[in-house]
Amino acid sequence: MQVVVVRGGRIIYDKAFGIADLETGAAVTPATPFTLNSATRSFTGVAVMQLVQDGKLSLADPIGRYLPDLPGTWRSITVAQLLAHLSGLPDVLIQPKGQGTGSLVGDGDEASAWASVRAMPFQSSTGTRFSYNQTNYVLLGKLIDRVSGMPFQRFIEQRQFAPAGMRSASFADGRDIMPRRVRTYRYRGGAVQGQTRAIEHAWDEFSPFMRTAGGLNASASDVARWLVALGNGTLLSPASRQALWSPGRFNDGRPGPWAMGWPVSDHGGHQVVAGIGGRRSAFFVYPRDNLAVVVLTNLAGANPEDFIDEIAGQFLPDLLAANGGGLPLPVKRLRTALIADGFDDPKQAYDRLAREPGFEVSEDDLNNWGGMLLDAGQARQAVAVFGLAVALHPDSANALDSLAMGYEAMNDRPRTIANYQASLNRDPGNDHAIGRLAVLKDQAK
Repeated sequence: MQVVVVRGGRIIYDKAFGIADLETGAAVTPATPFTLNSATRSFTGVAVMQLVQDGKLSLADPIGRYLPDLPGTWRSITVAQLLAHLSGLPDVLIQPKGQGTGSLVGDGDEASAWASVRAMPFQSSTGTRFSYNQTNYVLLGKLIDRVSGMPFQRFIEQRQFAPAGMRSASFADGRDIMPRRVRTYRYRGGAVQGQTRAIEHAWDEFSPFMRTAGGLNASASDVARWLVALGNGTLLSPASRQALWSPGRFNDGRPGPWAMGWPVSDHGGHQVVAGIGGRRSAFFVYPRDNLAVVVLTNLAGANPEDFIDEIAGQFLPDLLAANGGGLPLPVKRLRTALIADGFDDPKQAYDRLAREPGFEVSEDDLNNWGGMLLDAGQARQAVAVFGLAVALHPDSANALDSLAMGYEAMNDRPRTIANYQASLNRDPGNDHAIGRLAVLKDQAK
């Protein structure tokens, strides 16, 4: 693992930990390249914004203006809709149900995949639904090739790697030889909480035309240098950077979950734009706080995106899990109220806050918070939160399923069974409840 912190435009922490190659025992160093996987899209977003800044295209332009050989129904999709995954296009990659990077549609090669995906129907009407897929970034690669007059890999090398002083960055996948790069690993059969599984090699394969979506390798130090260059105007002007980090918009004007190549979210009042890849690599930028954290690992399933806020919390204490970090501001207010009364009457606390202007907490908010409490071993508090979700949404099979999980963590067998059964009554197709009830029945024999 590598961890780098950027604050105030400077790298203030840069450390490497652990093993790069289990077979040789080689240690990770600050210069060791890691695979960034889907975090590559953030670099692609910057490349497109550089072309916008150069006056060579606009985010609102239809892609058919630059790629006229596309199917007619594709040509009106805008550049911004590709970047923000709002195109509705079919996916050129068959997403795996288990682990791995999936396989191309068609017969497995680029030509076949491209011919096949062009003949497939849309997943949804353009601009109406968010759908993360690879076709969007294949098209952006073709767009960069056409507008810049050079292959996108060379454009990114010249316009980003070189100006930012990135010494380890290159495009490659698991088939390519790359000196000093870490080997990547995963848990055999997937990681299961509370269980130890054998480690095995992980394999990444990115067809060359998909490397705008997942082909980049770099050290965390180099990613941090790139973030510094992005922040100080070397790569983009402040106005272009603001556009880069502004959410895409649905047709009805609602903001989507992605900006221009970057997932964007609010972490308890702190805006976060991110690069996240392969369940092993991530970087978070907190633009309003002048802070960024990069964590790269070589273990699929390490999921650094789940704990980067805890690192950032050393500088922004309200991001710490112990202080309700990661919770939306209304949920933080509810958390404070529940702590004050010992989680004894969450509905009363909720009703009191609900009378205040601007207070709104969704079922998903409660479910996510309860899950965080459950993961932290605070089962009684989780049950209180899940119980509130059920009180507010009594017909929700998901809320009842979560409450059953809370009671199961408390070893309250009767309430566990009752709530799983109540969830099934509302959703007979709830596979999780079916599976847990079967396990509980076997345990009772």
